[in-house]
Amino acid sequence: MYKLCLIIFTFFFISCNKKKQIFAERYVVYNNFPSKYVIPRDIEIWLPKQYDTIPSLPVLYMFDGKNIFHGRKGWIGEKYDHGWQVDKTLDSLFLAGTVPPLMVVGIFNSGMKRFTEYMPAKPKKLIQSKVKNSNDRIRKSYKNYGITSDLFLKFLVEELKPFVDNNYKTQSRMQSTFLAGSSMGGLISAYAICEYPEIFAGAACLSTHWPALNGVFIEYLKKNIPDSGINKFYFDFGTIGLDSLYEPYQLTVDSIMIANGYKKNINWITKKFIDEDHNKDFWRERFHYPIEFLLLDN
Repeated sequence: MYKLCLIIFTFFFISCNKKKQIFAERYVVYNNFPSKYVIPRDIEIWLPKQYDTIPSLPVLYMFDGKNIFHGRKGWIGEKYDHGWQVDKTLDSLFLAGTVPPLMVVGIFNSGMKRFTEYMPAKPKKLIQSKVKNSNDRIRKSYKNYGITSDLFLKFLVEELKPFVDNNYKTQSRMQSTFLAGSSMGGLISAYAICEYPEIFAGAACLSTHWPALNGVFIEYLKKNIPDSGINKFYFDFGTIGLDSLYEPYQLTVDSIMIANGYKKNINWITKKFIDEDHNKDFWRERFHYPIEFLLLDN
């Protein structure tokens, strides 16, 4: 069984004629959350200050959960890693009234198995052929673990989401359930909404790593993108570092969106960020764009 570790659970009080109770944000960590589909991993849930004062909240599921809330000190000589700090961005958006309060479920990755869990498993035969021509690291990972993203999504849909819906005040409907991730996390976000369009309303895919296995997942998208008018997609990319490779792939994806009836700035958007690289500092600064887009009219 997982071990529940409640990191922060505090209350604040202020006086205004009579005492009014104001709740603080909370971070709830489930260590080694169990699954019959994938190896256990930590889950961290962020509850905003408004959690106790409203009936229910939308839910955002985010991949690479270790990086999304808290900063951390690196090794000697390394600079401080600020992480995404999505909680701070969301607090600002709530205060400004641009999006409704929502809770965030951070799903930690599995370390060495991250690629195998985040790499879309379809189209299977084409992926198998691409693996044969890939580098040693990917071939070894595939030999040891295979591609397990379908099992990972079963864990998300059949185990984690029901647990969250049963234990927290969520709006469990599809229209209030969202996904987000960067790089390979963006790739699995896109795959998840294609595989389960009836479960997830929208996906925020930042610096999506389309080049994985020479862009093989784009072939899947051509035939499996959900019908337009129901789901929403956010894509973005920078222009330097690893992100400099993404634009040709993203242009192909954009053409797929258009061919399938998606309307730019309505149910799909792609943003290009000049002189931005493939790291959390830039993802943190632009995280508000996908959130405002996905939750518009929610």
